[in-house]
Amino acid sequence: MKSPAEVVKAYFDAWSTKDESLLRSTLAPDVSFVGALGAAEGAEACVKGLLNGMWKVSPQVTVLHRFVDGDEVLTWFEIHPSERQPVPVANWSHVENGRITRIRVTFDPRPLLEKR
Repeated sequence: MKSPAEVVKAYFDAWSTKDESLLRSTLAPDVSFVGALGAAEGAEACVKGLLNGMWKVSPQVTVLHRFVDGDEVLTWFEIHPSERQPVPVANWSHVENGRITRIRVTFDPRPLLEKR
């Protein structure tokens, strides 16, 4: 079984490569997501949210650092919205039995909401 750090790395690798299959493999069926722009319950809702939301908003992510404390993994990264400056983001994931069961994300959404 993969470690929590490896599971979360695979989640971000899936985002970077737009690999929906890899993304699904990192999420528990009952995963819970709460973020600055919405919430989702269950793997299908989380996948749909990324496919139709952040993957379109930010075609690129850059992981800056990953902090691991047992089953808790905090990833500090930047999203790179098209034609805008990078936006810093904190993603706190809880991993159980090799799958992410909880994701909490925070960032300042104002740069994404500003009209260009």
